[in-house]
Amino acid sequence: MVPDSPCPMPSSPLDILKSVYGYDAFRGRQAEVIDHVIAGNDAFVLMPTGGGKSLCYQIPALCRDGLGLVVSPLIALMEDQVAALRAAGVRAAALNSSLAGPARGQLWDDIRAGELDLLYVAPETLLRPEVLERLRSETRLALIAIDEAHCLSQWGHDFRPEYRELSCLAEAFPGVPRMALTATADAPTRAEIVEHLAIAPENSFLAGFDRPNIRYAIAEKNTPRRQLQGLLTAHPGESGIVYCLSKRKTEETADWLNDQGFRALAYHAGLDAGTRAARQRRFQHEEGIVMVATIAFGMGIDKPDVRFVAHLDLPGSIEAYYQETGRAGRDGLPAEALMLYGPDDIALRRMFIEDSGAPDARKRMERQKLDALLGLAETADCRRQALLRYFGEDHAPCGNCDTCARPPELFDGTEAAQKALSCIYRTGQRFGQAHIVAVLRGESDERIARLGHDRLSTWAIGQEHDARTWRSILRQLIALGLVSVDVAGHGGLAISERGAAFLRNKESLQLRRPQKGSGRKAPRAQAAVELPPEVQPLFEALREKRLELARAQGVPSYVIFHDKTLAEMAAARPASEAALARISGVGAGKLERYGAAFLAVIADHPQPAEA
Repeated sequence: MVPDSPCPMPSSPLDILKSVYGYDAFRGRQAEVIDHVIAGNDAFVLMPTGGGKSLCYQIPALCRDGLGLVVSPLIALMEDQVAALRAAGVRAAALNSSLAGPARGQLWDDIRAGELDLLYVAPETLLRPEVLERLRSETRLALIAIDEAHCLSQWGHDFRPEYRELSCLAEAFPGVPRMALTATADAPTRAEIVEHLAIAPENSFLAGFDRPNIRYAIAEKNTPRRQLQGLLTAHPGESGIVYCLSKRKTEETADWLNDQGFRALAYHAGLDAGTRAARQRRFQHEEGIVMVATIAFGMGIDKPDVRFVAHLDLPGSIEAYYQETGRAGRDGLPAEALMLYGPDDIALRRMFIEDSGAPDARKRMERQKLDALLGLAETADCRRQALLRYFGEDHAPCGNCDTCARPPELFDGTEAAQKALSCIYRTGQRFGQAHIVAVLRGESDERIARLGHDRLSTWAIGQEHDARTWRSILRQLIALGLVSVDVAGHGGLAISERGAAFLRNKESLQLRRPQKGSGRKAPRAQAAVELPPEVQPLFEALREKRLELARAQGVPSYVIFHDKTLAEMAAARPASEAALARISGVGAGKLERYGAAFLAVIADHPQPAEA
């Protein structure tokens, strides 16, 4: 017989929001989703990272009778979410391959006895017949939440076959509300999710993609290490992620950053599982770590105070870029995203698509996704406008990206493009960018003379532009698909079919003129937490106390309180538990567990002198 699970918190959703999480009001469509699911309905929920989508299933699980089952893709993510819930006084646990022996037996005892509010489980674990059967026979489910639901899309960048098998849950648990949640899904992916999981389209809640706290910048690779150093220097002592395309590059970049005085770790699939887990734990638990990683790192990173994300190479699609940059600023405080790219990146990405062995339809889709990303990189309009337009949203110019801060200058690039294509053709369509630029500029060296390229009609026809401008022009022609690159050979440039059509049809072309400097210069990064000078010492003392408690408990600092909460404490200086309870982010469980320690810090800290 299925045991009755006592409702752990017989309160309204708003009461739970305040008493457990310490917040006074719901944001966006949270309340609408929560009421919908509490009433027993299925839901597809799309909310931007940091938008509070976890509350959309956690609070209904606390309100409804039974156990809330959450499907989560990574053990590290489960552990962090469980730790945060327990710190708030919620009875949560995780069932995955890392749990064995007596601990696993005790967990099933707790499930059977109705001692848990939320159970996190990996899809591979959940789909085992014995696990499904025990959940059916030994407990009552309040709801099933499938987090990171975009993983079931066969066309997506994070496809996981196990996620597609989760369609069986509707039949296995009839009448149990099912939720699919994600922060990253374009229109085709959203349609695929709701169709595959049999969630009625009218049960979709789209809260938008905008992350207004992130400042986007995209620049031509000029001196990439110096450009990266400029970004990190603007964020001293803060955590960030640097994405690279290859394992070797992650190692070399991390070594170089350490030599420059930063605290950097490399992370890629070539490391053994123990090393990866240890480095991820350091990133989660310590402050000021820069993780230099391939795309093997990132999904499920719940660290709220990542202040920057940099791409030293071109990502694979706008979805990948959006998700990876979305790991910055989950706490809602200012964060920065910098992407650097060059012609080699474009060529490599195109080669990956063509050599993938995928069906033609998949290749066609991947080409379209890459073209959309290149359009974002080359746009002269607001980056945020272009990014959100891809996901079907309209947005006014944001004023918080590089193109808004320093609008790029456009020029009629028709003649320049014709000259570049003609030079590529005259030299035999087998030489790289540097050689083409040298011929256009009329430079002489032994190789040019030996090949007779100083006697071509295209020699020295491009002296009106400097070498940097010509590199930018060639990069844009590659991005526009007018020029192809032989990556497998020596990077030789050739005229594509589109480029031949451009010449044949005498089309016109607007190009961006490269900006002076590194390309990163926009307004200086805004401080994550801006406090009056007299309040800053108390804020730092509260952070030290938080770090001390976190180390003693073996949890990340943000599990205790976010920086936003500590900043409000420092400004308000609460002197009692009642006053501390009014601080956003201080729920009843955290007040009981940590209140005295933080009140003591405030009491011991001298009041700032009056001006």
